[in-house]
Amino acid sequence: MMKNKALLSLLLCGLMLYYAVPRLVVDANSTQGMFSLAWLLLAVLVIGGNLSSLLYAPKKFQARRKNIQHIDKKTSKKQIRQRG
Repeated sequence: MMKNKALLSLLLCGLMLYYAVPRLVVDANSTQGMFSLAWLLLAVLVIGGNLSSLLYAPKKFQARRKNIQHIDKKTSKKQIRQRG
C-alpha cells in the first residue's frame, strides 16, 4: 500500500514539474523568481522523500510482518495445547 502511494506521488510530482518548469521564471531578484525557486526546492524535497520511502521502507515492513506471523503461529499453538 505504501509503495503504491509513494509511486503515485512521484508520478504526480513529475507531471506537475513537466507542466510548470517551462512556465517558471528563475530570476532570484524578483518575487516571481523567488517563488519559482521555492517551488522547485519543494518539488525536489517531495521527490527525495518519496524515493527514500519507496527504496527503504518495504524491507522493514516485510520483516515485521514475518515476525508477527511467526509470533502468531507460536501463540496459537500454545493456546491449542493449553485447551486440550
